[in-house]
Amino acid sequence: MANPVQFINQVRAEAAKISWPTRREVITTTIMVMIFASITSLFFFLVDLAVRTGLTEGLRLISG
Repeated sequence: MANPVQFINQVRAEAAKISWPTRREVITTTIMVMIFASITSLFFFLVDLAVRTGLTEGLRLISG
């Protein structure tokens, strides 16, 4: 077990090895996530609408 000073030094050394994304990479991936989330939500909205309409019409036909 290392003493607190050694531990802090080791943490700093490991933190220095981190490769942070550039601003452009962050913006690009953020935009991609927003686009894919929008496409996915539109897809599930349309599927939900189709299922709801199908069930409503099916029940209307069955009940007369």
